[in-house]
Amino acid sequence: MRRLKILTWHTRGSYLYYLSQAPHDFFVLPAPGRPDVRDYPWGGNVHHLPAAAARARQFDCILFQDRHAWQEDQFAVLTPAQRALPRIYLEHEAPPGYPIDKEGMAHPVDDPGVLLVHVSPFNALMWNSRRTPVRVIEHGVIVPESVRYLGTLERGLVIANHLQRRGRGMGLDLFLRGRVALPLDLAGSASDALGGLGEVPHAQLPALAARYRFLFSPRRHDSLGLGVIEAMMAGVPVVALATGELTTVIDDGANGFIDTRLERLSDCMRDLLRSPSLARELGQAARRRAQERFSIERFSADWDAALREVTGGVTSSGSGA
Repeated sequence: MRRLKILTWHTRGSYLYYLSQAPHDFFVLPAPGRPDVRDYPWGGNVHHLPAAAARARQFDCILFQDRHAWQEDQFAVLTPAQRALPRIYLEHEAPPGYPIDKEGMAHPVDDPGVLLVHVSPFNALMWNSRRTPVRVIEHGVIVPESVRYLGTLERGLVIANHLQRRGRGMGLDLFLRGRVALPLDLAGSASDALGGLGEVPHAQLPALAARYRFLFSPRRHDSLGLGVIEAMMAGVPVVALATGELTTVIDDGANGFIDTRLERLSDCMRDLLRSPSLARELGQAARRRAQERFSIERFSADWDAALREVTGGVTSSGSGA
């Protein structure tokens, strides 16, 4: 089958890397305010494209990944013909605020001609997608075979970008409380502001997590994070709040620990610190769950099906005025 030409933005490098495992060509525009990250092992099907060059190219589908691209960039960068191409909006986040109030949090896309892809069933449930058709494509990840759980570092790891700025929803207060009584480290963008490890290149995160006894996710209201799935795929046991999609991923006491009581989760973390054998047993079960649910093969097949469905056999078009 013919490879499709997909135009998108460099919104999230790690997700784009996994998305590029699908059998298509991806033309990537820089996202405003975000660095044009090139330190991923991109394949030959990923083409970084200056915004000024987009109008002269032909594409089969436009893939939006944030509001700026949807509300502003498409009008500033694309031709009318390109804006009429098949379109997908990939929503990475759970809705902010209180989705049960009134009519819920309305998604910015309200268009029956656009496919809205959510990364988890929880996100699809919480957003009010209005007239826009919805599909869920759950994450898929790759962890090198050489990366396996060690757990030799008797500490827990939290992975979160800009935790200080993102605050309570991401569990800033829970992390700060937790690390008073427990040995917890923080990795991610701007984590050094909180005494953390700083930003760690994406390719090095699974190996870093594999050295820790466990991963702790203090997120109250957030989409299912890639860092949690990557850690599970490496065999790291996860301790997390029983909120969001994680309640369907972690079976309490079987492949990790999950609860809404921070006191109980703290006790579970202490148990893992005391018992390397318990940590390894739970981590092995976590790896099995990740392999079953978040394989890159299933993820790539789901995206291939979605892209082919929305394009419906169109030929490359959309250049010119």
